[in-house]
Amino acid sequence: MKKTEILILTSFPPRKCGIATYSEDLINTIEEKYTDDIVVSVCALNKSDESIEYSTKVKCSIDTRVQDKYLKLAHYVNDSVDISLVMIQHEFGLYGGEYGKDLLIFLQALSKPAITTFHTVLSKPSPLCKEVVQEICNLSDKIVVMTNLSATILKNEYQTLEEKIVVIPHGTHLIEPLSHKKQITYFKNKYVLSTFGFISQDKSIETALEALPQIISKFSNVIYLIIGKTHPEVLAQEGEKYRDFLYEKATQLGIQKHIIFMNEYLPLQDLLNYLQQTDIYLFTSKNPQQAVSGTLAYAMSAGCPIVSTPIPHALELLDGAGINFDFQNSQQLADATISLLSQPLLTKEMRLNALHRINPTNWQNVAIGYIQLAKKVMKQENIAIDYKYPPISLSHVKRMTTSMGILQFSKIDIPDKLSGYTLDDNSRALIVLLKHLSYTKDTKESFLINIYLNFIAFCQKSNGSFLNYVDFDKTISPKNKQENLEDSNGRAIWALGELLSSKHLINTELLLKAEEILEKAIPMIKNMTSPRAMAFALKGLYHYSKFRNDFKITELIKELANNLVAKYYDVSSEKWLWFENYLTYANSVLPEAMLLAFKATGDTLYQNIAKKSFDFLLSIIFKGKQIKVISNQGWYYKGEENHSFGEQPIEIAYTILALDTFYQEFMDEEYVDKMKIAFNWFLGENHLHQIVYNPITGGCYDGLEKYYVNLNQGAESSLSYLLARLTMEKQMYATTFHFYPKNAFIED
Repeated sequence: MKKTEILILTSFPPRKCGIATYSEDLINTIEEKYTDDIVVSVCALNKSDESIEYSTKVKCSIDTRVQDKYLKLAHYVNDSVDISLVMIQHEFGLYGGEYGKDLLIFLQALSKPAITTFHTVLSKPSPLCKEVVQEICNLSDKIVVMTNLSATILKNEYQTLEEKIVVIPHGTHLIEPLSHKKQITYFKNKYVLSTFGFISQDKSIETALEALPQIISKFSNVIYLIIGKTHPEVLAQEGEKYRDFLYEKATQLGIQKHIIFMNEYLPLQDLLNYLQQTDIYLFTSKNPQQAVSGTLAYAMSAGCPIVSTPIPHALELLDGAGINFDFQNSQQLADATISLLSQPLLTKEMRLNALHRINPTNWQNVAIGYIQLAKKVMKQENIAIDYKYPPISLSHVKRMTTSMGILQFSKIDIPDKLSGYTLDDNSRALIVLLKHLSYTKDTKESFLINIYLNFIAFCQKSNGSFLNYVDFDKTISPKNKQENLEDSNGRAIWALGELLSSKHLINTELLLKAEEILEKAIPMIKNMTSPRAMAFALKGLYHYSKFRNDFKITELIKELANNLVAKYYDVSSEKWLWFENYLTYANSVLPEAMLLAFKATGDTLYQNIAKKSFDFLLSIIFKGKQIKVISNQGWYYKGEENHSFGEQPIEIAYTILALDTFYQEFMDEEYVDKMKIAFNWFLGENHLHQIVYNPITGGCYDGLEKYYVNLNQGAESSLSYLLARLTMEKQMYATTFHFYPKNAFIED
């Protein structure tokens, strides 16, 4: 994508208002997510000619009271060789003239494409309001609204063309790993209710105060946090009149000991921390025209169950995540709050539902939505986007690991002890830690290598084969007798081989232990029948051969490779260059193993089959600038239609590993290009345009479905992401350990 500058017309910090905060969050996320090929600058909206000290993001400013300024700004933008697109943040009261009609002066003179975001869409508008909004829509290339109801109102009441309207929800922050323990000492053994945001009469906080006596009669340990300063414009007009009214109301009701007024503009992390301590978030707005609420969205992103008035935003979001009550109805608010506090299992379920409902609106996804829309407006849809890669973090892996091994599943980002452990995941974890060690040379994480190797040893049976499933209490799971364990055995061989090939980094004791386990397992390798098990084992033996140059190992590599060759010749045809009559899971491992067999033996037959089969696979899973791996909803059978959706991180990771191996052999830059496309799948370049990797928790979501992302961050997915990310790091900084930049890795 060529260098593109986007100018955003918006109020901006240090000005304190919701639009300013929104724009700052959006811009920060775009800058965090994309390379410098995308530049976002600000034209700050002022309501006076006073000098305001803005950050360097602000390129220019405009006094919105002066009509001539709009025309001058349009000429400035039109003449700029840098600015390619204008994004306008619209709220009534931001621009001069009745209903902000002075903005039309700018739009009418503007020759660059424009996207306008409406933060409020008024239903049943006055004739002048309707006229102004219609003209803004006509003069904009695209219109962004934040709820489906707002889109419907624009279409039905303002006659805006449906194809011009795009719904991009209000952004929310990804939060630190869930921990609903009361970390603030004062909140211990208390039920915490909260409300936050700029204080004004529209919030109708007195509705909550009037409900509190009933709530307190049932739960005497309730406290209610009212967080936020008085709205600056309200403060300028009437001072603290409304806040004083609330103080007096609390005193009259005798509930002042249960209320904490925090007359502060809190830093974001402090605010999110208070929200994470909250048992129920109260949203009491009395304005039915309020289309969207950033405070409501932020509370849901922190996992708060919600009790809310029925503004459009709440009606769309709260399905299973809260309860609506009528405007200014304190009795309904009290009943809803008491009901939730009386049902801890329900509130726990609502917390999870809130996170699932709100996750698509995280700022990363919102930024992707805006950039995708910008590309469309600028007619650059087919140009690839360059993402910044997140720093490498082992935080979630550590959170999932006990002294026994890495746990299998998590609920959102909370490790699920009931899921127990698997050989599969601990083998993957061992490979990840070895690669991490090779790139960082940092031995402080070596204790994890010990844990994962010990788990592999624990799973080995007397005949050399391995069990896969172990319960949390370290008992052997009955599932080991119900499933074919060949693939997990193959993965263990792969991990052991990787460890032995890292001999320059690993102490002698661990090397001896790993070789003992592997040598004990070698006899059972010959009995493998699963192509993928053979491929995993072949990868391990290839790495083992670099540790110990042994004729026996080379012969076993040939035996496994010849078995795969036989399967290839049995099934392949001119249009189906594969080892089986179907494509299932871990497909990339098969051609990669064949290429490693060539590297170990020099037999060009293996190389030829590896190249043909891999290129065949790539032709199926790469579609333009996106990757679509084989769906876990149904395998792709020869001669049948390929299924869509149900994409898993492990398939992306295996593809990236194989692409790297093929690039090292053939030095074809197309493999590198495909590695980047595949890795961008984690960052949002997928059919949902949503992130699959969570940069805050360090975990990776478990899958990409047709309409949603599975938010659980299990071991397989998180380790798969790290395998892919570490491989990309190697590709970016190449060759020697000394060249890896320190800022690529997070100190956990």
